[in-house]
Amino acid sequence: MEVKKSPKADLENKRGLFLEIGLALTLAFVLLAFEWSVDSSEATGLQDQQEMEAEEEMIPVTRQEPIKPPPPPPPAPKVADVLNIVDNEEEIEDELEIEDSDADMDAEVEIQVVAEEEEEDEAQVFVIVEDMPEFPGGALELQKWIAKSVKYPVIAQENGITGRVFVTFVVNKVGAVEQIRVVRGVDPSLDKEAVRVIGEMPKWKPGKQRGKAVKVSYTVPINFQLQ
Repeated sequence: MEVKKSPKADLENKRGLFLEIGLALTLAFVLLAFEWSVDSSEATGLQDQQEMEAEEEMIPVTRQEPIKPPPPPPPAPKVADVLNIVDNEEEIEDELEIEDSDADMDAEVEIQVVAEEEEEDEAQVFVIVEDMPEFPGGALELQKWIAKSVKYPVIAQENGITGRVFVTFVVNKVGAVEQIRVVRGVDPSLDKEAVRVIGEMPKWKPGKQRGKAVKVSYTVPINFQLQ
C-alpha cells in the first residue's frame, strides 16, 4: 500500500528554521542571566540575618568564681592572772614553813661499807695471776703423782685405746680442786679415769693476785699409753 504524504505536512523542510529559533532563545536566556543583578540591600539583610543566627547559636562561656577560704577564727581572749589583794592586817592561813636544813656538827653519821669487791673476787676465776697455784713439790711431783695414781681402764686396754686427755679445773682460795671438766677427751672410759685422778689430788698452794688468794683456772694433760 502506498503511503501518501502532503508536502505541506512535511516538517523536515522547516527543521533548519526551528533550530535557529531555539539557538536564538537560548542565547537570549544566557544574556538575561548575566545581566540579572541582585539588590545589594537584600544581600546585606540576608548576611546580617545569618550572622545573628550564628551569634544566637554560640554557647556562652561561663567562669566559676573561686571559693574564698573562710576567715580565720578570732583569737581567744587572753586570761589575765587574778590577783587577790588583801588588807595588810588580814591574817593569811596558808603559810610556808621553812625548816633549817643545816646539820648539827655533833651529830653522828653512820657510813655503811658495801663489800661488793669481795663478792666479785669470790665469783671471779682468774687464768693468769701474779703467783700461780702450785702442786706440792712442783710440776715434776705433779707428773709423778698422776702417773702413780692413774689406773688404765681394762676396756680401753682390751680395745687398744690410747691418747691424751686434757682436764681443766679450778684451784680455789684454800688450794682445793673444784669445777673439774674434760676440755678434750679421747674415750669415755679414759675421760672418766682422768676426772677421777684430778679429783683425788691433794691441796695445792693457792694462787695470789696483789697478795690476796684468788681462784685460778688450771689445765693438766693426762697421757694414756699402752706399753
